[in-house]
Amino acid sequence: MSIYLDSASVADAVRAAELGFVAGITTNPRLLAQVGKPAEEVIPALCDALGRGLVFYQLNAPTPEDREAEARRILALRPGRVGLKIPCTPEDMALLARLTAEGAVCAATAVFSAHQGYLACEAGARYLIPYVNRATRLLGDGLALVRDLAAVCAATGGETSVLAASLKSPQEAVGAVLAGAAHVTLPLEQILALGEHPLTRQAMEAFASARSGEG
Repeated sequence: MSIYLDSASVADAVRAAELGFVAGITTNPRLLAQVGKPAEEVIPALCDALGRGLVFYQLNAPTPEDREAEARRILALRPGRVGLKIPCTPEDMALLARLTAEGAVCAATAVFSAHQGYLACEAGARYLIPYVNRATRLLGDGLALVRDLAAVCAATGGETSVLAASLKSPQEAVGAVLAGAAHVTLPLEQILALGEHPLTRQAMEAFASARSGEG
């Protein structure tokens, strides 16, 4: 199981590296737009800042042919350090199959059904990325989607696993893990929130008071 940072911010990547347990980074077109720099500059910078693992880039060019050219251009930025997020459509799964056969690590993203997940598994996706909170809002139960996708991964018997995204709280993140997600991707503030509880802080303060009293 792994925790990924969902961000295109180099500052966030530096902080994630300091934490020591963040396995990689996921980006998307919206996150890259917020940074305001070209992917050709941001993706290598994120690789360098984290220092380990994969940095995922989401294909966003307008046609399948353009997306294939985009994929090859991005993969060449940091060979072995860049993964691709590819939308789960029939034409894009054909592209995913070609790239996977060439050794690229690819994730099928925007997966909203078990049958899409099955297709992505057969195409060779390493990860299935459901948007959990969005699926809850649009379909009624994003965690049920995670359970279905995890079951598909198990049934196909390959190396595909669920990387849950669109998680808006620590509780939702843990819910995704309990539903079968092998990995989660979270903004930095949500990663930090996983370790917070007011009672833990109270316990620390009580121990500090006791220590002072002993002095």
